[in-house]
This record gives sequence, structure tokens and C-alpha cells, in this order.
Amino acid sequence: MTFQTIELTTRGAVAEIRLRRSALDARTLGEIDSAAATISDDDAVMVALLTSGGDAFCSGWDASEPRPASQPGPAAPHGTMPLRSLEMMAQPVIACIEGEALGAGLELALACDIRIASETASFAMTQVASGDVPSLGGTQRLPRLVGRGKASSMILLGERLDAHSALACGLVNQVVPPGQALARAGELAASIAARGPIAVRYAKEAIRQGLDMPLEQALRYETDLTVILQSTADRAEGVRAFLEKRKPRFQGS
Repeated sequence: MTFQTIELTTRGAVAEIRLRRSALDARTLGEIDSAAATISDDDAVMVALLTSGGDAFCSGWDASEPRPASQPGPAAPHGTMPLRSLEMMAQPVIACIEGEALGAGLELALACDIRIASETASFAMTQVASGDVPSLGGTQRLPRLVGRGKASSMILLGERLDAHSALACGLVNQVVPPGQALARAGELAASIAARGPIAVRYAKEAIRQGLDMPLEQALRYETDLTVILQSTADRAEGVRAFLEKRKPRFQGS
């Protein structure tokens, strides 16, 4: 598949989606959806990286383009649920954030499972200041991640966070020296790729689905996935490897 606004590459068990421009638009959202579907269907891929080729991770929504919530169109197949494709991917997604992640750019990072930021990264929800409202999931994903108070400050007051402040409130998972976000994400991807493929996918699914369930229902769902996992060859290999004091050789079955 040929893309215009992103690049999709796969090296072994790791896929990488690279943004070619610093602003989002409907075409970019559509291409991210397509890339996410391609990766999710590839059983050989265990983790995906989301990065940018520019100085900023993503500076926001292209002001010359209509917002996706008001004009979904064929390029944004999820309509009023853009970026849901990243959350629904079977594999974990790691955002590699160098420079600014503003407005829609921050919303893009929020749709990922793990966020690695360089010390030069900064984060802000800029939409309300220009008479707009975050419409790519920011009003829902941000409070779930950092809490209602911090999210309200960022969304309503436009509070801007540097990388270390973002780390302190849980917005990002790690902070690394400038220029090292992709390299560190690659290390984490290699660590994930060394684990049980089915277990990784089930663990992400349990986290994603469980957050939207009452606790009791979520615990039952976790148990159901665990029971299913016990019947796999990978689980048996994990037990044998532990008993034999060696690294497991998972096959994804």
C-alpha cells in the first residue's frame, strides 16, 4: 500500500508508522487507520512505533482542513471516533515524542499505549484558546490518564507541560535525552518482542477493555483471557523454559 502522509515500515517483529508532516488532517487520519489495520493483521508484528520525521512530534490539526467530527468522509472511516484504530490494534503502540505534541498532536499520542518523550518535548491542549474543543478523544483519554484535575487544567486553561512535568503526572512513561526517543522505544519494542506474543496481545486487550468495565466485570474478563491462554503452546513453553532455566522459544500458538 502506498501512503502520502505517513511511512509504514516493518523490521522483524517491529512496525513503524512515521508521520511525514507536522500537522494532522483527514488524509493522515485515514492513512493511520489503514496502517493500523495492516499491522494488526500481521501476526509476525508484536509492537508498533509511532514517530515523526520532523522537529515536532505533531503540532496539531491543519487549520486549513475541516475537523473530522464535522466531516468524517471516507478518509476517516471511524467518523467521530478517529484514532480509535490505534487503541484497537492487537499490538502495543509506543509513541516516540521529540519536540512539541500540541492539540491534535497530543491527542494522537494519547491513543498510544506507551509514550517516550525526549527532554525537549512539550505538551499542551491548545484547542479551547482558539474557540475549539478537542475532538480526537482528548477530553476522554487525558482525564483517564492523568486525572480529572490535571486534565481540566490542560484542556480549559491550556496548561503547557515540559517532559519532566509530563512524566510526573503520568502523561508519559519515560523521558530520555534529546534525539533518543526512537532509540529508547526500539529497546522497549525489543523487550516486548521477546515475550509471549499471545500473552502480549491478551494483556493489552485486558487493559483496554477493562478500563471501560465495572471492576467485577473486568476481573472476570481478565480471568477468561487467562483461562484461554492456558491452552496455548506458548504458555506450555513458558512453563517449560522456567523449569529448565532457559529463555522461552515462543511460536505465537
